Amino acid sequence: MNNLPEKKFRAGAISATIWNNSTTDKFGNLVSYKTVSFDRRYKDKDGIWQSSNSLRVNDLPKAKLVLGEAYKYLLLKGEGKELSDAESQQSEKNQEVESEMEEII
Repeated sequence: MNNLPEKKFRAGAISATIWNNSTTDKFGNLVSYKTVSFDRRYKDKDGIWQSSNSLRVNDLPKAKLVLGEAYKYLLLKGEGKELSDAESQQSEKNQEVESEMEEII
């Protein structure tokens, strides 16, 4: 497969990129799958662009946004399985925590 990303989601300097990958299973069949890479772009002291997967506190909401969009994109394309009951419950808990955090902020 080519080395171009399928899709990239950005929020400021934070991005999540979806890649197409393939491998051969133990029976010799070609198996395709997708991966998501994540990074934060910044300029170093010399003004040269660099990448990092370390985040600052203020980067966390943007990271959550781009990773959520990547997840949603893959689910809608049929790449992921339906959310299990446990994942659905965890998602509901996360939404409750987010609401509480918004009230605090």
